[in-house]
Amino acid sequence: MPVRAEPADKAEIVTQLVFGDCYSLVQTQGNWVQVRTTADDYLGWMDVKQHTPVSAEYLAAWSAQEHPRSLDVVQVVSNATTRIPITLGARLPFFDGMTLRLGSETYFYNGAATNPLNGHGPLGPTDKRTALLLKAGQLFLKAPYLWGGRTLFGVDCSGLMQQLFGLIGVQLPRDARQQIDLGEVVHFVDQTRPGDLAFFDNAEGRIIHVGMMLDDQQILHASGEVRIDVLDHNGIYNKQRQKYTHKLRLIKRVLPA
Repeated sequence: MPVRAEPADKAEIVTQLVFGDCYSLVQTQGNWVQVRTTADDYLGWMDVKQHTPVSAEYLAAWSAQEHPRSLDVVQVVSNATTRIPITLGARLPFFDGMTLRLGSETYFYNGAATNPLNGHGPLGPTDKRTALLLKAGQLFLKAPYLWGGRTLFGVDCSGLMQQLFGLIGVQLPRDARQQIDLGEVVHFVDQTRPGDLAFFDNAEGRIIHVGMMLDDQQILHASGEVRIDVLDHNGIYNKQRQKYTHKLRLIKRVLPA
């Protein structure tokens, strides 16, 4: 579901709401509602026809715990009257291994899912979380770049990082310029570990891009499509284009050792 910068169909998409996400209403303007996303406190506009209300009790319960995520590329949740397609990384609110709750509706889900976190922090030891990050990152390869996107059918650089880390119970902010504030600095490229985040700036010094480090100084990022390139102290080198495409600013370690 697109969330736009202004209350108009032609306005820029700044982010997306995916299945299982929650938000609060801020104001109404004609056929549009301004919303604030619950997980990452992001502000934008959505068409009122796409608004599905939930109770205050549901929102409070949703906010009080982490929820499992879908691990299938594409899956379906269903009940007697409705089938809803969902994608990799979608939240499964209050999932008990068979059913989940979306507002007042109960749906069945029989696909793969992360384990419930039950509000007790990130999922498992760092090596297992890193392994899941790398596995999920491979599933996103070749997904098309979409400004504001957060799914396999279109994703931007920070949306990709947010969805990947969400799978291991780490809620990142929405934008790269916000994500750079997390974690500890890694001073040299050859000291990076899989799961580290690398940030890139433009000529004005603004953070405009982020990617996740893999083994052997490779980086997974969304640039035209989700792809793997090489990172050195200058930045990302695209072998197909035979040029550096992004200038390195900083590397941060979000996951503890």
